[in-house]
Amino acid sequence: MSNVELHIILITGTSSGYGKATAQLFLDQGWNVVATMRAPDESVFDKPGDRLKVLPLDVTSAESISKALADAVAAFGRIDVLVNNAGIGLLSAFEFTPDTVIREMFETNTFGVMAVCRAAIPHMRQHAGGVIINVTSSTAIAPMPFVAVYTASKCAVEGFTEALSYELGLVGIRARIVEPGLAPTTNFRTNSANRIEGLTPPPYDAFAQRYFAKLQDYPTAFTSVSEVSEAVFAAATEEGDRLRFPAGPDTALFAQLRWMTSEEHYLAQMRAMFGPDLSE
Repeated sequence: MSNVELHIILITGTSSGYGKATAQLFLDQGWNVVATMRAPDESVFDKPGDRLKVLPLDVTSAESISKALADAVAAFGRIDVLVNNAGIGLLSAFEFTPDTVIREMFETNTFGVMAVCRAAIPHMRQHAGGVIINVTSSTAIAPMPFVAVYTASKCAVEGFTEALSYELGLVGIRARIVEPGLAPTTNFRTNSANRIEGLTPPPYDAFAQRYFAKLQDYPTAFTSVSEVSEAVFAAATEEGDRLRFPAGPDTALFAQLRWMTSEEHYLAQMRAMFGPDLSE
């Protein structure tokens, strides 16, 4: 499978943020793009044309997944690259996070990814190859306060994708991970707002306020949506066996701390940046 054979991509969660930027980049690079979202809106893209197909897709619905894939194949003949980008955010103290919210998080961020992969794999296998890219988070490398549930949903996808990469290598399909850092220009806070209210009460509230204020003095530059879309493009087109594609300076920092230093040094640095010592 060579790079020139890849030119049809399906991306989930393209109404804004990383997904929108990724779809636009692939369009600009001359690819045929199937941009999916729960409420289709072609107007979010610059100069939509024949190479863009906007389709409804709810990753928590097997019927919706099946129809979107069928419509994508009907439009362009096949799918070369799948990007599982759709996700929801959550900022909360775990103790006060309801089971319904936890399950909602996993239904979209984890089980939704698995469901779309399972639907796409037979198609790719029949066409002798493809690339599956699952978008996770820098928190899967370096967990932070008040994102325990979100982190768990993304760590599950990291493990799933690595294990899947060994299986799919047998049938010519690459499975890869893109790990974005914190990008305040995305809709993470907006999409999680209705889940946050009341989820950082005492004894966590004072620390939560200091922690969120501390994020305004982030240890690196924030991640831009263009850095994430470029990492996805590299994951889609790069030859070789590379699995992880960190995106953004904070992801690079956390990856270096996690993988290039001792456990003691990593934990000390994370606690200094984000831990309870902020209350002092």
